[in-house]
Amino acid sequence: MLSNGFEPNQGTTDIAVRSLCSVDRVDDAVELVKEFSLKKCPPDIYTYNFLIKCLCKSRALSTVYSFIDEMRTAFDIKPNLVTYTILIDNVCNTKNLREAMRLVNVLSDSGFKPDCFVYNTIMKGYCMLSKGSEVIGVYKKMKEEGVEPDLVTYNTLIFGLSKSGRVGEAKKFLKIMVEAGHFPDAVTYTSLMNGMCREGDAVGALALLEEMESKGCSPNSCTYNTLLHGLCKSRLLEKGIELYGIMKEGGMKLETASYATFVRALCRVDRVAEAYEVFDYAVESKSLTDVAAYSTLESTLKWLKKAKEQGHAV
Repeated sequence: MLSNGFEPNQGTTDIAVRSLCSVDRVDDAVELVKEFSLKKCPPDIYTYNFLIKCLCKSRALSTVYSFIDEMRTAFDIKPNLVTYTILIDNVCNTKNLREAMRLVNVLSDSGFKPDCFVYNTIMKGYCMLSKGSEVIGVYKKMKEEGVEPDLVTYNTLIFGLSKSGRVGEAKKFLKIMVEAGHFPDAVTYTSLMNGMCREGDAVGALALLEEMESKGCSPNSCTYNTLLHGLCKSRLLEKGIELYGIMKEGGMKLETASYATFVRALCRVDRVAEAYEVFDYAVESKSLTDVAAYSTLESTLKWLKKAKEQGHAV
């Protein structure tokens, strides 16, 4: 290009950076961006943020910060709201929530207002750590900053509170979200059901399924798997069998946890033939690999045999 008199432009930079990153040559992409920037052909903000995202995935956070600082001081290329969102998402995924909150302050000091997506990302991070109080803290900070929560915010809140054993508070936010004009979806209800099942209230979770359907919200495969797992854990096998029948009729796949719990529940009461039928369905529906499905069944049958020998089987 250069020998034929064609100077690189931002399009050239973008194609080169994306091509190099696609074959894991991120360091070469960084050097290329610096070289082009020196030649008065800096990357546009889209290329810049793409490179930041690739660096976050493959390099230490200190390396990413060094690149950002160098681009700012040497070429006056500054991070924008999207850049900070990428950084916050990255540190949240590594469960470094203190750094995430520091970045929110840096973002604000740089003249940007954190949006709903930024706060939702931090909430998600706290949910991963089952920190319900911190999730509520982020929600309150959002409200104080005048950022209106969206459906994802409420779903994240309800999931986080349910996961950390605060189902009562999660139910309150269900009412708040409806009052705010956001209608609960399958994610909302499934999160609540999961929390209720964790507390041993599988019957209440089953009632919530009826409420969900009565309001025109269709349960999904995750909803049914959550309930099946909860019913079997609560020794409500007959209700679990009924639910499994609905799942089978609808061609839904069994998740690993619900399959294992269901098979064990059947074997516990010596309904081995039915456990084999569930195994067959799991394999036929490609819910699990043949090896995983059989391994669970085999270990359960070994447990049953041992329990019978010791006189513990029901």
